[in-house]
Amino acid sequence: MSADLAMTRPVANTATSPWWKGAVIYQLYPRSYADSNGDGIGDLKGATERLDHIASLGCDGVWVSPFFTSPMKDFGYDVADYCDVDPIFGTLADFDALVAKAHALGLKVIIDQVYSHTSDEHPWFRESRSSRDNAKADWYVWADPKPDGSPPSNWQSVFGGPAWTWDARREQYYLHNFLKEQPQLHVHNREVQDALLGVAKFWLDRGVDGFRLDALNFAMHDPALTDNPPVANPAKRTRPFDFQHHFHNQSHADIPGFIERVRALMNRYDAAFSLAEVGGEQAPQEMKLYTAGDARLNSAYGFDYLYAEQLTPDVVRDAIRNWPGGEGEGWPSWAFSNHDAPRFASRWWPEAERDSFVRVAMLLLASLRGNAIIYQGEELGLPQAHVPFEFLQDPEAIANWPQTLGRDGARTPMPWTDAADGGFGSDRPWLPVDPAHLKVNVAHQDADAGSILNWTRRVIALRHQHPALREGSIRLVDGDHPSIVAFEREAGGQRLRCVFNLSRDTIANPVAGGSLLLATGSADPSAEALPPASGYVALC
Repeated sequence: MSADLAMTRPVANTATSPWWKGAVIYQLYPRSYADSNGDGIGDLKGATERLDHIASLGCDGVWVSPFFTSPMKDFGYDVADYCDVDPIFGTLADFDALVAKAHALGLKVIIDQVYSHTSDEHPWFRESRSSRDNAKADWYVWADPKPDGSPPSNWQSVFGGPAWTWDARREQYYLHNFLKEQPQLHVHNREVQDALLGVAKFWLDRGVDGFRLDALNFAMHDPALTDNPPVANPAKRTRPFDFQHHFHNQSHADIPGFIERVRALMNRYDAAFSLAEVGGEQAPQEMKLYTAGDARLNSAYGFDYLYAEQLTPDVVRDAIRNWPGGEGEGWPSWAFSNHDAPRFASRWWPEAERDSFVRVAMLLLASLRGNAIIYQGEELGLPQAHVPFEFLQDPEAIANWPQTLGRDGARTPMPWTDAADGGFGSDRPWLPVDPAHLKVNVAHQDADAGSILNWTRRVIALRHQHPALREGSIRLVDGDHPSIVAFEREAGGQRLRCVFNLSRDTIANPVAGGSLLLATGSADPSAEALPPASGYVALC
């Protein structure tokens, strides 16, 4: 039997489900996708020219990471103008052209909305910091110092150091959960909410099909500025942020009320999709809270896999058990990597094992209940790029070097060809192209029927052909096996069994049987044992 065997049996999709339910969404990081003008930075025109690649995968939509006007202290997540395109990426007309081509290719367009903070160069903040009595004085989180001049609370920022910075103009501190150049919006303020809803309407009116709401659980804080309690013996000590439970600088009980206002606006637009990014130790319950019922967001972006040190059956089972599909429960979205997390191919396996295990991982991602989000380059099996210290751009990576891998290694240019620049479009890209990436470029893999790229196309096609995979229920059937995870997906009278050996050993198959639909690693549902790094989907 072939290692990668497909025997697809197309089943009609349900017409009543929204387009996003069970969708495969491609995360496009425009700075590193394609450079149309040779300045070393990817742009919207370059992205538009390369949208056919995303469509060829069989994706339903494309999530475009920030392209808004920004000083780029945090590469676009520090927004200086929510309603314009930064010149390095192009113009609003270029964005409109991207949307038009995406829609012509059958792709929905999702963009980031960053509602917890802005850039310190945003006009709102410039006005807010000018005095204590201007029209936007209460649009950001300002507080007086303690009597000894120290910050108002012990809160620490994600990127290191206190979450408070002194401003001499107002003789007050302002809050920033991330960089000091990213002041915290006072989203408790109804006027701020109205302004943010105006931003959402601006982009919905331009034709976007949905939003990923960045760092949503940071949107509101405890107005009493209560100190966060310490973590007893924190396992991770990279940053001061790791030493606290973040109960008071985020996750306020009023956030769902704002979410309901966002959803009410989006309901006015046909099939608009809302996706919450929620991280941190309270993420499981907050993801449920922010997506509960029909008045809140459609889906939540899970971190279960993004920061998992290993892909184990327990990691998969825990994620499945957290989203059983109960009444009123929202819909999960899963990603194995993104622009903030080291690439899963390197995080989970050494180089010699990557090819076989990446194929298992892509089949697993396509089999999970929820939306599948593919970060650019994952379809090629890209490993984490090596970026020498002198070329680092990420402020977090620079501050914590060499204790963390940082984010730059997941943000290097997309390798389209084996040219020195990877076909990116510039001989001096903003981050260096890793020579290891050139060996697995798009052009080479496109021509190889057995490549990871073409394997990815096959697993996405399988997901589309079977409603049970796209939107069906899920039930674990593996008996908590230490090496194998197995579950069944069911919808419309169709039941599929998905079985994965995530170990390096041959293991007896605890759930043998069924008619094979797709397999990797020579897995066979009729065999008594599963080879290492193998998996299959079978019709029961």
